[in-house]
Amino acid sequence: MKPSLILVNPWIYDFAAYDLWSKPFGLLLLAGFLREYGFRIHLIDCLDVYHSSMTGHLSEPQPVRRLFGTGKFRRQKTSRPASLKHVPRPYSRYGIAKDVFLNELASIKDPAAILVTSLMTYWYPGVQKVISLAKEVHPGVPIILGGIYARLCKEHALQFSGADHVAAESGLNAMTSALPALRKFGIERPERAQDDDILPYPAFDLLSKIEYVCLLTSTGCPYKCRYCASPFLSPRFMRRDPALVLEEILHWHRSYGVRDFAFYDDALLVGSDDHIVILLENLVDMDLNLRFHTPNALHVREITPEVARLLRLSGFRTIRLGLETSDMDLHQNLDKKVSAGEFEKAIDNLKRAGFTGGELGAYILAGLPGQSVASVINTMEFVDRTGAVPYLAEYSPIPHTPMWKKAIDHSEYDLSSDPIYHNNTLFPCWDQAQRERVPDLKKRVREIRHNRH
Repeated sequence: MKPSLILVNPWIYDFAAYDLWSKPFGLLLLAGFLREYGFRIHLIDCLDVYHSSMTGHLSEPQPVRRLFGTGKFRRQKTSRPASLKHVPRPYSRYGIAKDVFLNELASIKDPAAILVTSLMTYWYPGVQKVISLAKEVHPGVPIILGGIYARLCKEHALQFSGADHVAAESGLNAMTSALPALRKFGIERPERAQDDDILPYPAFDLLSKIEYVCLLTSTGCPYKCRYCASPFLSPRFMRRDPALVLEEILHWHRSYGVRDFAFYDDALLVGSDDHIVILLENLVDMDLNLRFHTPNALHVREITPEVARLLRLSGFRTIRLGLETSDMDLHQNLDKKVSAGEFEKAIDNLKRAGFTGGELGAYILAGLPGQSVASVINTMEFVDRTGAVPYLAEYSPIPHTPMWKKAIDHSEYDLSSDPIYHNNTLFPCWDQAQRERVPDLKKRVREIRHNRH
C-alpha cells in the first residue's frame, strides 16, 4: 500500500485575519508534487471555511463571503499570549473547531508522516498547536515543518515548534527537499514522477470548495526592497513558460468552473514583453470571461499603456499597486522602484484603459522604522488626488531583510528573541505617540475608500 501523508495548514492566532485570496499555496504545490510521486495525500486545512463538519457548530455561523471569493474566516476568541497581554484588542483562533481537527486527524489511519506548513512568523502559535495535537493523536509519527516561519526563524522553530524536522530550504528547493526529509525517517517515494522538469499543479482539488485559484508565473524578484524577504526566500528570479501558465488556467476553468484567479507573483510585470504580455494576448483572444486579481501588488513603472490595455481586456478586476510612499527621498532608501511621476503615469494609463478609481488600489506602508505619521498621511492624500484608493499595509519586521537591524534598533520589543513581536498590529517599530495616531490613519483611509466607491 502506498504511504499516507497528512499535510496540515495550521490555524491563525492573531488580532485580525481575512481571506484576501489567501491559500497555503506552497502546501498545495507540495501536495501535488508528492501525489505525483505516488504518496496518498490527506489535506487538513484548518482555515477551511466550507469544512463539512462545521455545519453542526450552530454557535459559529457561516462567515460572510464577498465578491470574487474573498471574505472572513471562522473565528473563536481565545486568550492572548502572555507577551501580548498589554494589547487591548480581542485575540482569536481563526479556522475550524478544535474537535473537528482532532476528528479528522484520527480518521486517517497509520500515516507515514505529518507535514505542516507555516506562513507569517508571528503565527507560530497555530503551528505549535497543530503539532502538539498531532503528536497526541499519532504518537511516534514524524512531523516535518516547512514554510515561511520555518525558513525565516529556523532556530526558533527548531527550539519551540515541536517538529521532528525543520525544512528551511529556499525557493523551489523547498519542494524537492521534502523527499530527503521523508527519507530521513525511512519513508521512500513509492514511484518516480514521469517528468521531473515540470511541477504538477497545486492540489486545489483537495480543498472543500474552489472559490478561486492562485497562480504563480514566476519566483523571486529582481528588486531588492529593504523591507522584503523575497530575495532570501526565493534568491533566483525565474519565470514559467506563458504557454504552461495558460494551460493551467484552462485546466481549472474547464475542469472545475473556476472564474477567479489571483496572481501570487512578486514581480508579475517585470520583462512583460516576453512573459505576461504573451499570456494576456492569448487570454484576450480566447475571451473566456475570467477575472484576475493582484493581491501582491504590481510594479508601477511596468504599467505602460499597452500593458494597461491588456490587463483590462483580459479580465483583471482588482489592481493593487506597490506605491509604499510618495516620499521619493524615502523611496531611495527603501526600494528605488518608483520615481517621481511614475505613479501618476501608471494611474493615467490604467484609467485610459477603462479601469475606474474603485478598482485601483495602492498599498501604503505604515509603521516603518524612522517613518513619520505625517509621511503616511501625505501619501494617502497623494493617492486620493490621483483618483486611486489607498490601502494601509502595516509594516512587519522580517528577519533576513536589509531593514531587520534598523527595525531592531527602533523597536521597544525584543524582535530577535520572539517572532510574536513581528505582528504588524503592534506597529512594533513606532513609539507610543505614533501608535496613538493609527486609528486616525485608518479612519481617513475608510473615508477616501467610501468616497471613491
